[in-house]
Order: sequence, then C-alpha cells, then structure tokens
Amino acid sequence: MISKLSAAALFTAFASLSSFAPSALKNKIEKQEDIRPYIYSGTAESIFKVDNATSKVTWLSKKATSDHDGQIKLSSGQLLVENSVLKGGNFEIDMNTISCDDVTDAKSNEKILNTLKNESFFNTAKFPKASFVITSAKKNSGNQYLIKGKLTIKGITNDSSFPATISIADKKLNAVAKIVFDRTKFDIKYSSKNFFENLGDKAIYDNVDITVNLNAVAP
Repeated sequence: MISKLSAAALFTAFASLSSFAPSALKNKIEKQEDIRPYIYSGTAESIFKVDNATSKVTWLSKKATSDHDGQIKLSSGQLLVENSVLKGGNFEIDMNTISCDDVTDAKSNEKILNTLKNESFFNTAKFPKASFVITSAKKNSGNQYLIKGKLTIKGITNDSSFPATISIADKKLNAVAKIVFDRTKFDIKYSSKNFFENLGDKAIYDNVDITVNLNAVAP
C-alpha cells in the first residue's frame, strides 16, 4: 500500500512530467505528421530521403528590361513511394542560402542579395525556411505527374499545382518540376506595379519561377 507521503511524492513527480510532456510530445507528433498523411496501409511503402548535396533548386525573377536568376539550397526533404509510384512528401528550402548568379559585380550582387533577404522580399532573418508539402500526386502517363500541394513562404501558405517528371528505379528517385508562384500572395510586394505606381522599367513581375531537381534515395 502506498503511504500518503509516497502518494504525494508520486503526484508531484507526475505533475512535473505533465508540464513537460505536452511540448515534447507536440514536437514528436509534428515531426511524424510531416509524413503521416501520405502513408498508406496494406501495400509496400518506402520513404525516400532527399539528397541535399546533389539536388538543385534555381529561381528566376523577371523585370521589364532584364532578368535575375540564382540558386537556393535544400535543407531537408522526404518523398513517399508506393509500388514505384510517388504518393506524397515534402521538402524544405534554406532561404538564407539564396544566391544571384547572373550579376558578377561584387557590389551589385551584394545589393541584390540584401534586397532579397530583407523585409521587403523574403525577410530571411524572420523566415529562414520555405517549404512545400505534397497533398496530391497524380500519375498521368509514363513519368508524368500532376502535383498539388501547399507552398509556404514568409509563414504564409498557399495552394500550388504543377506538372512534374518523376523517375523511380533501383531505390533512386529523380523529380524535376517548375513551380511558378505569385510573390504578392506571400506578402512580397516590392516594386510590383499592382501595388506601386510609376515604376516604369523598374517594375518587377509578380510571378517567380522555381525549378526543382530532386534526387532521393530509399534506405
């Protein structure tokens, strides 16, 4: 039989654990839910891990008189494959790694990068990561898919859909797609003619192209 003193001690210990557990448990659940919505029971499943080193993400932004392009590095990613067919997954981009590859002058390049990283554009200090979560992967014919999902930039999430070419063989996966998004829907209104007047040739188009080339491997 537990004494009153022991019972009190147990209650105190339990209360201490309870105050800690929700946060730890919440973090664990959030990590599991990154892939849980895409797991299907009853058939073979494989989670392919994205290879950040060999995968590539490039961006293209257009103006009336010129374009700028560069790269952004992936920080993580996982894709769910069922019977050699893509079913879901997600990937995350490190926005602080953004580069501008078409401008060779050091001072001009630095100016562009500062603009891209400051509050007027991606505000990378506050929002260091962007992400995409697949909600639907429909295989059409051959290696052609229609991908639908949730794109999050600057903490704002919008629906996105695009065609993709995906090849899966020998526990290796390659996915190539171009994601076109309206930056103003993510509170990036810098030099947008839809929000500012008399910009002339300094206006930057609202649509930004992101080309993703993912390589992933199964364990």
